[in-house]
Amino acid sequence: MKIIVVLILLCTFFTGCKSQQNTIAKPIIKDTVYTFAKGSADGIGKFYKGREISFVMGAMGSDWLERDTRNLEENTKAAIEAIALAPDAVIADIGAGTGYYSFRLAKKVPKGKVYAIDIEDEMIDMLKKKKAQIKDSVVQIVKSSIKSPNLPDSSVDLAIMVDVYHELEYPQEMLQALKKALKPTGKILLIEYRGEDPSVPIKPLHKTTVAQLGKELQANGFTLVYKGDFLPIQHFLLYGKFEGR
Repeated sequence: MKIIVVLILLCTFFTGCKSQQNTIAKPIIKDTVYTFAKGSADGIGKFYKGREISFVMGAMGSDWLERDTRNLEENTKAAIEAIALAPDAVIADIGAGTGYYSFRLAKKVPKGKVYAIDIEDEMIDMLKKKKAQIKDSVVQIVKSSIKSPNLPDSSVDLAIMVDVYHELEYPQEMLQALKKALKPTGKILLIEYRGEDPSVPIKPLHKTTVAQLGKELQANGFTLVYKGDFLPIQHFLLYGKFEGR
């Protein structure tokens, strides 16, 4: 009888220890590029240069992307007008979503091309339907991977990411892939909600600061060539390649 009691007590003790161990925070794990820890409410627990990567909004946010108040809130018209391109330029809209920017930018490059790039099948379907609906001949729809936009080398004049960069699961790999896809004088445009401004009504991980973006872009061979402060709640940041890189 005593042996049974002792066994019960030992089982209870070790079960309790196991339960207690499960409540202890896991240590931060590092690889050569990224850091991993317990994620915040809106993050994936993966960090790049000290910034936690956010969850992807995905197809469930398609209505929000096409909301009637978007131009009023973000002045998308001013952002598009500020993008100076030749009529035959090639644009890559990374994380194009519903194509809000893609199809508007197509009007600026009637002799060129706009790659509308997304990773989600639902978004790809939406882009195809929109292209057919408006009978567009400029936009080409491309499905990306988590590490590459799947574009030809030295083919793009401008790659844009509108409220997308902070969601890239592999930002370093994507930036390196984009650097290959860009022409020698090609540039990257990031339009991101201002992380320096607490009054911007966006979740913290969906906002970024100029300092943080600069750190990440510079590590991948890009330098800031233009900083536009004309949008109500977003940064307008244009990056070019380092010379010789």
